[in-house]
Amino acid sequence: MEFALVPLLLYFLPWIIALIRGHHNSGAIFLLNFLLGWTFVGWIVAFIWSFTSVRVYYYKARN
Repeated sequence: MEFALVPLLLYFLPWIIALIRGHHNSGAIFLLNFLLGWTFVGWIVAFIWSFTSVRVYYYKARN
């Protein structure tokens, strides 16, 4: 059972990285990884995308 978990974690590694980093496009990274990750090119694109800069929003308080 555990031997099946390792390949599954490796397959979804780009999405896991995006979640941990709080990436603003983690949902899109998941879809790309889920639908095209098996092509290796799709997996590489999702992997690189998961390391791109994370957009941080700052809200200015009203006085």
